Amino acid sequence: MSDVHGDYVEGDVNTIEDDFEDEVSGAPVRAVTATAALEFIATSLADDPSAVSVEVSERQGKVVLSLQVSPEDMGRVIGRRGRTAQAIRSLVAAAGARDGVTATVDIVD
Repeated sequence: MSDVHGDYVEGDVNTIEDDFEDEVSGAPVRAVTATAALEFIATSLADDPSAVSVEVSERQGKVVLSLQVSPEDMGRVIGRRGRTAQAIRSLVAAAGARDGVTATVDIVD
């Protein structure tokens, strides 16, 4: 019988370190997985991926990810009746749960 924990390697791709820091301010960054997921989804949907930006802030104990895209891509990100935006919010909330935080998405125009 093999040991389940015997295959663990420090820095494995399925582990997330808690000590990430912002390169600019040096402050600890929360919701790394949620931020990465939002950036990936938004750049995949956008016609102009270079115009996609995500800002992370904290409000009332929640991590708020502010997504900004070019005006031409706004309809694509929001979708019909907001269905795409709601799907993005659901995926980012699930990714935030993996980080141990409540993550929400604001789409900024």
